[in-house]
Amino acid sequence: MEYNSTTIEKKWQEYWAKNGSFEPTEDFTKEKKYILSMFPFPSGRLHMGHVRNYSISDAFARYYRQQNFNVLHPIGFDSFGMPAENAAIKNGSHPKGWTYNNIDYMKGEFASLGFSFSKERELATSDELYTKFEQGFIIDMFENGLLYREKGLLNWCPHDQTVLANEQVVDGCCWRCDTPIVKKDMNQYYFKITQYADELLDSLKNLDGGWPKQVLTMQENWIGKSNGLEFDLFFDESSKEKLSNTFDSFDVFTTRPDTIYGVSYTALAPEHKIVTYMIENNLLSDEVIAQIKYMTNTSSIDRQKEKKGIALGLNVVHPLTDKTVPVWIANFVLMDYGSGAVMAVPAHDDRDFDFAKKYDLAINAVIKPYEGELSSDAAFTEVGELFNSGEFDGLNSKKSQYNIIKYFEENKIGKKTTNYRLKDWGVSRQRYWGAPIPFIHCEDCGLVMEKKENLPIALPEDVEITGEGNPLDNHPTWKHCKCSQCGKDAIRETDTMDTFVESSWYFLRFCASPANWEKEAFSKEQLSYWMGVDQYVGGIEHAILHLLYARFFTKVFRDLGYLDFDEPFDNLLTQGMVLKDGAKMSKSKGNTVDPDAIIEKYGADTARLFILFAAPPTQELEWNDNAVEGAYKFIKRFFDRSSNIVKTDTIPTINHSTLSKDEKYARKKVYEALVRANDVYNEKHTFNTLIAGTMEAMNALNAQTNSDVWSEGYWILSSIMEPVIPHVCWDISSEYFSLNNLNPQVVVDEVFVEDSVTLGVSINGKRRTEIEVALETTKEDIIEMAKEAASKWLEDKEIVKEIVVPKKLVNIVIKG
Repeated sequence: MEYNSTTIEKKWQEYWAKNGSFEPTEDFTKEKKYILSMFPFPSGRLHMGHVRNYSISDAFARYYRQQNFNVLHPIGFDSFGMPAENAAIKNGSHPKGWTYNNIDYMKGEFASLGFSFSKERELATSDELYTKFEQGFIIDMFENGLLYREKGLLNWCPHDQTVLANEQVVDGCCWRCDTPIVKKDMNQYYFKITQYADELLDSLKNLDGGWPKQVLTMQENWIGKSNGLEFDLFFDESSKEKLSNTFDSFDVFTTRPDTIYGVSYTALAPEHKIVTYMIENNLLSDEVIAQIKYMTNTSSIDRQKEKKGIALGLNVVHPLTDKTVPVWIANFVLMDYGSGAVMAVPAHDDRDFDFAKKYDLAINAVIKPYEGELSSDAAFTEVGELFNSGEFDGLNSKKSQYNIIKYFEENKIGKKTTNYRLKDWGVSRQRYWGAPIPFIHCEDCGLVMEKKENLPIALPEDVEITGEGNPLDNHPTWKHCKCSQCGKDAIRETDTMDTFVESSWYFLRFCASPANWEKEAFSKEQLSYWMGVDQYVGGIEHAILHLLYARFFTKVFRDLGYLDFDEPFDNLLTQGMVLKDGAKMSKSKGNTVDPDAIIEKYGADTARLFILFAAPPTQELEWNDNAVEGAYKFIKRFFDRSSNIVKTDTIPTINHSTLSKDEKYARKKVYEALVRANDVYNEKHTFNTLIAGTMEAMNALNAQTNSDVWSEGYWILSSIMEPVIPHVCWDISSEYFSLNNLNPQVVVDEVFVEDSVTLGVSINGKRRTEIEVALETTKEDIIEMAKEAASKWLEDKEIVKEIVVPKKLVNIVIKG
């Protein structure tokens, strides 16, 4: 029968759907595997990056089902977000209709690729039921002090008209649309992720070995823990008077207390409260104010490129020398780190040095190298010896930090402090298509929570999406409600939540079964059984955002009593991008490949085989049309040669000792592929080597004619390849093995026992030929066989010496 991918794939997809083949059981006594890929945004069409992501996770899920694990392999849709509103503006559609139409189409694509997802646990984060449970969690977090509302300067995307968290600003631009962000002063809800900074950092060590080191390093750097000295710098009397005695001082943080005697100026962030006060009280010229506003509206990345400063005409007093130190505004100082004020030591910091040179400020060296001289052309940033540092002269600069901090603490002028780059997570978004924040603003009661029995607070559907302002705020009736405490007229919160909130707990929601799906988000028993995720698959671009937030939510939920574990994902695989013509696939570059077109022409198994064979999963994959054609031809040969199988319900019993050399070699290659498969699925994840091993085994099978060896070979190969090309393997297994081979396979050690060895034959050290000899062959017989094989090089020659290196070679030394 000729291979027809369309017929075969349709047949088995219908079979799997009808029989619920991929639903996990509720038998919690079975050993489990939770396999999960990062769920997609329903953009409308799968791209080849999706195909790669889900082919990898599906291979894991199918393998572990064969090994008799209870496998949870769910899928959902991260369905809230700006693209739906942008599509509504562009197409005149409703975000909800656009989203759910796309979900329906993408579900069909998933099915057409044969992905073995649980159908009973499918979800979309925009489902009202999902919102109901999430809003309940938000209320619990608020009640426990883990969510608060505060006014501040926020990252604002002018294009998407919404606030962004720090983690969503990439190189000074919006993570989604690449528009440069600006700073805007407004109210915002925050999660207290900083309360978990130490634990998020410390518990990274528990993920070592299961997570890529690059991801662990990225999270460690983002949390950005640093120890140092915090102290106040007090204004001199004239500066206090200039500020109308509103400020006595400001605090600074430094990780280099050893340079304290070298301070020659201090710098404030343009957003600092002292700067704001001077602007509001007309203490600065219009020209200076304009410069400051330009700084504040410049992205933090761009502010680091060209150093700009403004002298404020203020001075502070050095805490140790009592000398006056000028106060400047510097664009490179950010409010996101420390207090938004720094002490500047240009002699020992490159950035401070450049700034001092530009504005002709003093440069006071206090550390000198142990060998050589200080240069006046650059900052000295290495460890050295203190000088011009009072009682600390002569100390090693690194070791002196302890002594200097101790001095500050003993004299009550400063203290040892730990700072973090990580800031609290701002989660308010001024948009329609997101989960409403379940709070109410009451004139009498202030900010109050909605009652849980009133959840979900669902979105109104009669909205007009124009791209201007917040549709919820502009809605004529939706925001008007009654206060949940006093019952008076009140205003509902119109901000919606950052969509990363939804993806911070969706993996927990999948643990709920149809039995309790409607009544609770999940049960503690279900979480105890299924979590953590045994294998998580997704892009490294989520290393900071999603993966950090998911870890945070897991720890919060633990402390709220919902669960009793610390980390959500035991093992993480970050797959590489799919490229074409050396570049990432994108519509704008015109280098995309439509998965639907590949499936229509070649079939889903071909798409899956190519995607897993072309490169190891963690590396970039270059699209290659010829390789796709090659994958199709291999599957066709694999199907066609199954005609050599003799039908059987059990693996054939073979007397290995009676087989020919080719038959033994074929069995060896088959079992080598099996050993490699177990290694790949459990350890290395290099699916390309498994597929290569199968191809080698097929070539070896083709070189012999023993039907039992063919049958045994296909029994094993169609089992280990089923996670990669499931449709054709199920078809072969059903036709010839009654599906009995889709179970754990046992390695037969006898096939690896060699009864002969190949020896190279060299003449005067130059390899000329080779011989195959039985392992028990004597040295004398080996020499005779070697002479016979190399006879044409020995004619009329005098043999001087004969050397046999066991199991390697024979060397014959001759004269002439």
